Amino acid sequence: MPAPRAVRPLAVEMRHIEKRFGAVRANRDVNLQVAAGTVHGIVGENGAGKSTLMSILYGFYLADGGEILIEGRPVRITGSREAIALGIGMVHQHFMLVDTLSALDNVMLGAEPGWRLKPARADVRTRLAALMQQTGMHIDLDARVADLPVGERQRLEILKALFRGARILILDEPTAVLTPQEAESLFVTLRGLRERGTTVLLITHKLKEIMALCDAVTVMRAGQVVLDCPIADTDIDGLAQAMVGRRVNLGREGGGRRAGELLLRARDLCLADAFGVSRLTDVSLQLHAGEIVGVAGVSGNGQSELLDVLSGLVPPARGELQIGTQHFWPDAWMSTRRARQLRVAHVPEDRHRRGLVLPFAAWESSVLGYQDRPRYSLRGWMRRRAVRSDCASMMERYDVRPRDPLLRSSKFSGGNQQKLVLAREAAPEPLVLLVGQPTRGVDIGAIEFIHGRLRAMRDAGGAVLVVSSELDEILALSDRVIVMNAGRIAGELPIAECSERALGSLMGGA
Repeated sequence: MPAPRAVRPLAVEMRHIEKRFGAVRANRDVNLQVAAGTVHGIVGENGAGKSTLMSILYGFYLADGGEILIEGRPVRITGSREAIALGIGMVHQHFMLVDTLSALDNVMLGAEPGWRLKPARADVRTRLAALMQQTGMHIDLDARVADLPVGERQRLEILKALFRGARILILDEPTAVLTPQEAESLFVTLRGLRERGTTVLLITHKLKEIMALCDAVTVMRAGQVVLDCPIADTDIDGLAQAMVGRRVNLGREGGGRRAGELLLRARDLCLADAFGVSRLTDVSLQLHAGEIVGVAGVSGNGQSELLDVLSGLVPPARGELQIGTQHFWPDAWMSTRRARQLRVAHVPEDRHRRGLVLPFAAWESSVLGYQDRPRYSLRGWMRRRAVRSDCASMMERYDVRPRDPLLRSSKFSGGNQQKLVLAREAAPEPLVLLVGQPTRGVDIGAIEFIHGRLRAMRDAGGAVLVVSSELDEILALSDRVIVMNAGRIAGELPIAECSERALGSLMGGA
């Protein structure tokens, strides 16, 4: 076990940090102490200020006030180059890799040891081989990044930071795209780095990971530190309550349910992308009234394509879809407008690209896809007063903050953007709701609220299909679970037979 914080020197100290963005005070007199050779968790709701604080440490932002000390020495960090020179590395949630280059070339990029490419590559290869031997993180340096599994890409990002001399490593939501087995492999790696003296700052919303991995934790709320303690002095409930200021419940409610009438049936769906690569292969499923069906799998295994096909965005190459008494085939597939007429609603995975028009006001985003309904359209003219009135009601019912229909969609936090999209799709009371990544990038308070709304739709007799890369979410919401791997259904289990290990094995192709 690592030594207590008190007897270790500090790797990072941030004193009285202040940061404003216009009228918003993102960091308020924040103090942070991170002991050397430890894993330190930083958690908080969206907008709590944790990402801003880490961005200041890595040089993306310059603090308006306060002081930073690295290994006891006062420093001024005005950019990421200074941070890297001070031994600070950062692994972003979305990997900063060039898919068409090899793993070796990705490490070299921007850190070439000389202008002559061949001897420089040989030098980097030798140093990386030694680093992989020291850390136990082994990857094929000649493999193209696009061909590497997700877990190996993450190891490559960590190796890239360590290659540049990082002694302090910031990880932003590192397990967001990993299977449980890959996440455990990452934890083994991070524990090994800690034993070698590397300091790790872990930003995550997964409180179980904080408890399993960290030596200490800092909780932020509304730009301030509200809890800072050794991990032994807290628990998951305590962390959740500190984050939102009240008790929250994210667990499963009730047991398995008896399915009602068949609302949607898909048979033998097949789909290939523009390059001819198969994305869906013989996928069949059924959705019944009064159930939530979870779709688990590592991102990129066909879940996104399944939502596109079922919502009418993309016709399959082969297969059949039945909704009620209506049947659709590839040469006459259901359109998105027809889907809405059949009371099939869709909350897309990417709310920015597909769910909202960010420059639009909230009231405009709240009617997207439904703007031709008689209540909102009169002979081609939009009835703005009706739309704004309904938007205000949606915002009240779904606790969208701030409750301002005139505010631009881009100005809302991720959680409130998600609630606005969900409110829009739930307003017509659909029979089938297709939801992609319902709480991606959403804080713990909004997660609890969104889960409650999805359960309410199920209990009202609807069928909800939830695609999520978060196994905790799948286990908390689902009545049965479908697992996808490489575009196929790898297995289907009733919730009573589901566990992280069982689902993780299916996700990995077992």
